[in-house]
Amino acid sequence: MMHAVWLIPALPLTGFLILLATGRRMGDPKAGYVATAMMVGAFVVAVGVFFDLMGLHGEERRFQQDLFSWISVGGLDVHVGFLVDPLSVTMALFVTGVGALIHLYSVGYMHGDERYPTFFVYLNLFAFSMLMLVLSDSFLLTFLGWEGVGACSYFLISFWFERPSAATAGKKAFVTNRVGDFGFMLAMFLIFATFGSLNYVPVLEGAHELTHVTATAIALLLFVGAVGKSAQLPLYVWLPDAMEGPTPVSALIHAATMVTAGVFLMVRVNPILNLAPGALTLIATIGALTAFFAATIACAQNDIKKVLAYSTVSQLGYMFLAVGSGAYVAAIFHMVTHAFFKALLFLGAGSVIHGMHDEQDMKYMGALRKWMPITSGTFIVGWLAIAGVPPFSGFWSKDDILLAAFEKNKALWFIGLLTALMTAYYMSRQVFLVFYGGERWKKPEAAEAHGEDVAHDAHGAHGDFKPHESPPTMAFPLVVLAGLAAVGGILKSPLERWLEPVLAHPHEFASSSSTKLGLIVVTTVGALSGIGLAYSIWLRNRVRAETVEPEVLRHAWYVDALYQKIVEAPGRALANFSAFVVDAKVIDGTVNGVGALVRAGGTRLRTVQSGFVRNYALAVAVGAVAILAYAVARSA
Repeated sequence: MMHAVWLIPALPLTGFLILLATGRRMGDPKAGYVATAMMVGAFVVAVGVFFDLMGLHGEERRFQQDLFSWISVGGLDVHVGFLVDPLSVTMALFVTGVGALIHLYSVGYMHGDERYPTFFVYLNLFAFSMLMLVLSDSFLLTFLGWEGVGACSYFLISFWFERPSAATAGKKAFVTNRVGDFGFMLAMFLIFATFGSLNYVPVLEGAHELTHVTATAIALLLFVGAVGKSAQLPLYVWLPDAMEGPTPVSALIHAATMVTAGVFLMVRVNPILNLAPGALTLIATIGALTAFFAATIACAQNDIKKVLAYSTVSQLGYMFLAVGSGAYVAAIFHMVTHAFFKALLFLGAGSVIHGMHDEQDMKYMGALRKWMPITSGTFIVGWLAIAGVPPFSGFWSKDDILLAAFEKNKALWFIGLLTALMTAYYMSRQVFLVFYGGERWKKPEAAEAHGEDVAHDAHGAHGDFKPHESPPTMAFPLVVLAGLAAVGGILKSPLERWLEPVLAHPHEFASSSSTKLGLIVVTTVGALSGIGLAYSIWLRNRVRAETVEPEVLRHAWYVDALYQKIVEAPGRALANFSAFVVDAKVIDGTVNGVGALVRAGGTRLRTVQSGFVRNYALAVAVGAVAILAYAVARSA
């Protein structure tokens, strides 16, 4: 099956081409089922490749497949090919598996949309780009997939472009990611100048020959790209606004695909990172600060999807904390478990929005567990997983990250511990507001008890209506993901052994068993404390919302306002100056001035063209006499 690895990205690409040509004729829901079938096929092939690779031993678990030559200029020779190893296959498995579930969910969620086939065109193209990113055998081909998911994210985030907020969010994501991509490009230039190749195998096998300065430069430039794609400080601002896209887009981008690309890239180049301890410390620090910063904001958001968006930023910070601590397996392990529980939570949020007639404000929900039993039950599993409650999957992966951070830097571990407590708090707050308490949509004024403005008539559905459970196409993926989120922790030991061949130096924990047990107790108590705090505030109403939701957190520390002042306002001023001064007055003024001069000259010359033949004859005669007089004067 390994020779059929090309089918994994080829199947979504085929779905994209079929839907592009015939999607409108297929309509709703056939177009959705075709796109889903292609993703299921890609997952089946990925499973086959996985078992083939499993049949090999240790260092033999690597297979390269060249399809054709893409670029051959001077010393640069790039082939379109694939690198099959434990890391790429792990990525392919959860990208295709979770992606297929999200495609199936979209069949029901997007039902009735006017541009239904177009949505699945974008989804299949996105999946193709992401699979090229993780399966490619060179930095350049990875960059092709990297840019592909960036373009598709623009299409998907701004899918409902008739909404100004969606159009703006798409542009914001696209522009912000270009900042990070510049770092990736510079890294490729430096890699090629150093190694004479952009293929992973010769570069990573020769990494030990790098000087400390060169290794650090490559690591930091690649990390700049990862910061943009994986939404870390200070380039995280695009991801919360990406919620303007349809909910399946949020699940696909923020759970299993695009935002994990930066973590994947960092783990892929681990032989280079190991030579740059300063870069690793910076990565860990930015990851920890991002995790904490985003968690504080999530504690005060009321939009059900915005909470999950900031949670994604925070969880990605955890993954970079693991990378910076040298715990690469822990980073990938958390990436996998995060794909399970965060996709579940996003799809569960979409089910709530669907059942609540497009309502997204949690303060106008409540008691939905009796109206939406499947959604509530599966969402609660995702909540317990992300909160770090044993034995759910998030507990195992987050515990490994915190242990690695403890061994690297106690301050980073403490920041991670506080973040874990806040994660349990804000996710419990979300569950209690949405699924417990009173039915606040019946009496919007009940939200006043939670510190909300009651003037809500212009948005959402409330009053005399009943929430409803989602159709089977939406419920089935929720059940499957809930099962994975619940038992995903069993992957811990197998994943460590599986990924060992792609790591230059497998990470080993130095702490004693008693220390590990003590840290587990501390993190578990922290998670339970966060849940208890949320219970006392949001179910027992012992503290008013204003006390725990200050304006600065509701407005996300005013970072967007700050960016508007230092980036958008000067940029707009420069654009206005260029348009209305340089372009309109200087460039257009010069061109128009030349035209005006020619027109004025023509107007003056036109007066000698009267149109009367006798005037022309007189002019000829006068000219002839003048010439004759000149000739006579010259001969005298």
